[in-house]
Amino acid sequence: MKSTYRQSQLTAERLREVLSYDPETGVFVWLKRTSRMSRITVGEIAGCEHKSSGYIVIWVDGRAYQAQVLAWLHVYGEWPKDLVDHRDRSKANNRIGNLREASNSQNKANGGAYAKSSGIMKGVSPSGGRFRAQIVKDYRREHIGYFDTEELAHAAYLKRSEELHGEFAAGE
Repeated sequence: MKSTYRQSQLTAERLREVLSYDPETGVFVWLKRTSRMSRITVGEIAGCEHKSSGYIVIWVDGRAYQAQVLAWLHVYGEWPKDLVDHRDRSKANNRIGNLREASNSQNKANGGAYAKSSGIMKGVSPSGGRFRAQIVKDYRREHIGYFDTEELAHAAYLKRSEELHGEFAAGE
């Protein structure tokens, strides 16, 4: 998968010129205004939570960026090759120690249960009075089995997730 970040004109040098980043807290602070019309205040914390995604978004030179991606660029001096994953799954925790590069498959493995299955544990779906466990890796679905309880199905899912996804396995 090609990185879309490479299409940006924003460089690490420009980013460091306008924003400071504290890798211990994951917070960005404005160092200077990006234009005469800018409403930002120097010394103010940068970014706000995006309504639908929940990620922290920061506008730099007329373009919106997710804060975890800017943190990566600020610290490492280059755009991530693919996605930036939050180890603890907290979209607001942009400490560099909580961030890691991830493929789409790895990022999804570290995610929670889908909204449409709210109330049901990740990897589990009801099926004819029992519970089916299944997992996806690299867009391929694998059936794990049918279980009498949701907890047993989820335990089987977690075990298989650890085998398939390693450090990206969601431990929920």
